[in-house]
Order: sequence, then C-alpha cells, then structure tokens
Amino acid sequence: MMFGSNQPESGDSKWRGQLDRFVKENQQDLAALFWALWLENGDSQGTIGIDLQPTPHFVYCPKDAVEKLNNNVENRLQELLGIIEHNQPEVEVVMIGIGKGEIKLIQFAPEPAPPVCFERVGKDVDGLLDLLEQRMSEAIFV
Repeated sequence: MMFGSNQPESGDSKWRGQLDRFVKENQQDLAALFWALWLENGDSQGTIGIDLQPTPHFVYCPKDAVEKLNNNVENRLQELLGIIEHNQPEVEVVMIGIGKGEIKLIQFAPEPAPPVCFERVGKDVDGLLDLLEQRMSEAIFV
C-alpha cells in the first residue's frame, strides 16, 4: 500500500495489517517473550516467528532455512538477513511473520527495553506463549 493511499487492503495482504495491529497492541508482552526466549536459547534456534496458519502460533525460523529461502527468491531477503544478523536483542525485537505463503519482518524498539518488559510482565516463557497465542487466536487473521 502506498503512503497516503486510502485503498482497502486486498484479501491476500490483509493479514499484514492485522499482524501490525496485533504487534502494536501487544508490544510489551512480545518484547518480554522475545527476551525470555533470547535468554533461554540466544540465536541458536533461529529467529522467532509468528506463523498464522493453520492457527496462529510461535515457531523458530532457523537461520539456514531463511538463507535457503533467500536463495530460492533470488536474494530478495538479503536485507532481512542483515537485520536478523545485526539485531541487538537488549534494545529491539526482531521476529518474522508468516502468512499466506509470504513473510513479513516484525521489528520494533519497545519502551522500555525488552529486558525490562520481561522483568515487569512477571511470567515465564510458557506463560507468555500461552497468553500471546490465546490473544492471537482471538484476533482475526484473514
């Protein structure tokens, strides 16, 4: 969608706007989950992803799988790989949204920073996963 355009989102891209709204409404909890998973695994499992199919859930996107996908799409994901590689988890959240055979970068610098979000939320990884997956199941991702 172009800036300033009032055209409605097409059915194929509607999930992107819905995911953006979900992320905006849940920034603190997503940052807390991101930090908790970072403390548990670092980047050894890959980048955290939100897979919307068949029902919204969290997954890991291994680095080699993202690199293979990049090769398959003629290096169109090179910028995404750079952002993932240079992520500073103590200040910004980087995730991959997956829906309708497409991917979308999720990147934001929450206030407060992810470690503080995790400290304030008072839940462990499983509690955060349950909470956020429940909220995603209540959101409508078309």
